[in-house]
Amino acid sequence: MTSPRHHLCLSDNSGSCFVSLQHQSDSAREESSTHRDRSLTAMNVESWADPRDPQQPDSLCLESFWSEVETIRSDSEPDSSRRDSRQPEDGEQEELWLQDAGLSPLVTGEEEDVDKAVLMSTLTKTQAAAVQRRIDSYTCSLRKRNKTPAPHVRDLFASPIAQSAVETHNSEPDTHRNMESVTKKQRSAVSSQETQGLQMDEIFITDVAYCEQAAILLKQAKLPQNNSSQCRRDDGALPRVICPQCRLGVTRVLDLSQQDMKKVRQLALIDMTALCDLLGLEVKRHKTSKRKIPESCLFGVPLASLVESDQKIKPSTQIPLLLQTLLSFLEKKGLDSEGILRVPGSQSRIKVLQQKLENSFYSGSFSWDEVSPNDAAALLKKFIRELPAPLLTAEHLNSFSAVRDIADLKQKLHMLNLLVLLLPEPNRNTLKALLEFLSKVVLCERCNRMNLWAVSTIMAPNLFLHKAVPSKLAVDGPEKGQAERAADIMRLLIRYQDLLWTVPNFLLSQVRKLNENSSRRCQFYDKRIKHLLRKIHTDSRDKPDKNSSEQCRTVKIQLADVSFSMEFRLTINSRASDLMSQFYKELHTSDNSMGLLKRNGSQTCPDCAIYEVGGNIGEHCLDSETHLFDLYNINPSGEWIIKLRSSSRGQ
Repeated sequence: MTSPRHHLCLSDNSGSCFVSLQHQSDSAREESSTHRDRSLTAMNVESWADPRDPQQPDSLCLESFWSEVETIRSDSEPDSSRRDSRQPEDGEQEELWLQDAGLSPLVTGEEEDVDKAVLMSTLTKTQAAAVQRRIDSYTCSLRKRNKTPAPHVRDLFASPIAQSAVETHNSEPDTHRNMESVTKKQRSAVSSQETQGLQMDEIFITDVAYCEQAAILLKQAKLPQNNSSQCRRDDGALPRVICPQCRLGVTRVLDLSQQDMKKVRQLALIDMTALCDLLGLEVKRHKTSKRKIPESCLFGVPLASLVESDQKIKPSTQIPLLLQTLLSFLEKKGLDSEGILRVPGSQSRIKVLQQKLENSFYSGSFSWDEVSPNDAAALLKKFIRELPAPLLTAEHLNSFSAVRDIADLKQKLHMLNLLVLLLPEPNRNTLKALLEFLSKVVLCERCNRMNLWAVSTIMAPNLFLHKAVPSKLAVDGPEKGQAERAADIMRLLIRYQDLLWTVPNFLLSQVRKLNENSSRRCQFYDKRIKHLLRKIHTDSRDKPDKNSSEQCRTVKIQLADVSFSMEFRLTINSRASDLMSQFYKELHTSDNSMGLLKRNGSQTCPDCAIYEVGGNIGEHCLDSETHLFDLYNINPSGEWIIKLRSSSRGQ
């Protein structure tokens, strides 16, 4: 039985935000990796269930960490000293960064001045400063090579669209006021918790850009500098993290279209870079080199290629079928096994099992009956290690590792959230499936004796050490602090995984503004640009008043071969869940949809969701707590379509 929800109301200049704390049971989720629970798990909002969980790894955890490191070294191929990646040369680092950030016209000199101006116009002050530093560095390197320098960022902001967007978007005073309203509540909550001797909660704000939050806190001298002599906060016991949920609901990475996620990744890279600049983190990205693909069909195959080939067998799969099978086997047979992941399997049996899997996995003749959980866990770690590129990617592995040098917990989570968004889709989905399994292992700690620290110290080397990328995690010998910091990143990924797999509200707002400005770019060539921009600014104010009378909104329904529409009365308090309730009622009474409910002689409701399509968004699956009137005000030209969830199609 689920316990009731608790709501905490925070008010700021942008409107009311609500925190929904949903306390779930400790039982492991039975859903597959392609059917994610739409609600945030208890791991994100509560302290770890067992208060006896140690705040630091014990000696056994540390020994296991370095034992795992030695296993990785001994298991490497003889030519593993040859790196499959390299650091870009002088100027190439900035060139690659500008291309990944969607600013390739600055490098190529193409004629898409309007496109780059549109992107730059959506940035905050701190984000634009980070872009300017990369452009200046790139320009300096070009001068050394006697090439044409890239245009200065001031030239981009001199364009009419940039100026107009900056006027409406650059709301630094509002940002300060929003942050102050929240930090005041944080200070009052912290003071009361300190007097009571309780563990402090963390407020995770997503309405304000992460780099802007860091800039504000740095100005207020509230964020400890990484190079200062101030002691690190002892975050051994992970606190509860409360995420203020705005009236537009929570957006997860699977809720957006690929086109919008591409823009999210570009903006996330810019914000992460600005955040690193503020925190004094110098992150060098590695460029992967082409590598000969092995003859193997399972182990050592590029992740994207493996997922693509598996989708020919199972179109709906998002992670490799072998990984799905290993995780499913371990969930059934290994969660209660003492020392799972830590106790090594037999090396001889593992080699035999690997060869058998290569030969007979896809034919379906491989038998799992005599496979031990420890051998399966060893195969799981071996599969991750033998990927030709790190699961966290060669480009961002050092950035993940650099998180351990950030003192503040919220700043660590900000960095990890942005890095997760930057991962390619196959890597992100595979990492999520792995973390979901690891969280289930921790939930069964009483049986398997594997707490959060134990699981983190065992898995950290498998994710952060890779033969393709030089790592600083294990070059100085078996030092206690080094193992703790590496495991701490893994621990945060496991504990706060659902929070990290959401799209921050500020990034979604920037994507909407980017889409709006892109749709208007044809107007920027008009000589009467000032009049048009003034008209656009006036039109943006002509949105429905929230105090106006109730309105009716037409909602389209697209299910299988049946398409129809229904009317929904829109009020200020209407939520997406209310619309879905009306939809299911009409679905049971409509003559056109009775065939959709009858499957195998029984009536079942299809797994549907509301999608926001068009306007200033490509396609957006709505959260059940989305307030539809607020959504209509933000995107009045978008359509609402009820259809099967993307993960349910093709199955």
